[in-house]
Amino acid sequence: MKRIAIFCGSSAGASPAFARTAQELGRRLAERKIGMVYGGASVGLMGLAAQAALDGGGEVIGVIPRSLRERELAHPSLSELHVVEGMHERKALMSSLSQGVIALPGGFGTLDELFEALTWRQLGIRHLHCTLLNVDGYYDSLLAFLDRCVEQGFVRPENRRLLGVGASVDEAIDRALGAS
Repeated sequence: MKRIAIFCGSSAGASPAFARTAQELGRRLAERKIGMVYGGASVGLMGLAAQAALDGGGEVIGVIPRSLRERELAHPSLSELHVVEGMHERKALMSSLSQGVIALPGGFGTLDELFEALTWRQLGIRHLHCTLLNVDGYYDSLLAFLDRCVEQGFVRPENRRLLGVGASVDEAIDRALGAS
């Protein structure tokens, strides 16, 4: 089974569009028979996406560090839940279980996971297709910053292209699987 790692917030964020999109992503993954690998929590966008995929009969694999298991409230009904010792182990396991990455809105953790996956791809360590699902323009400033990194000579244009942007849930899924 193909699987996509989902990086997103452990809160729902300010815009109702974030929650709607997380739920749509979970539903579409289940409908398309694509497994979801995510941070294992029952809260925030993570929990909404996971529950929607589970409600649709999808496979949902959670990977949560032991220290966050209580604080982020590990989801009780996942297909599988892996409890790991730390964040590096979490990211490595999520990466090994997935063929691609989709980042929904989120904070430092989401960005950390996304940029580590991008760095691994740039260095040839893992070849995950990384995609932003830019809900309500959430990532517009980040995308502009990355373009500035290219302009200033810190990121090569070919490496900047390693991060795709999906205008819709289905486009993000296709990009994460390398179809676009």
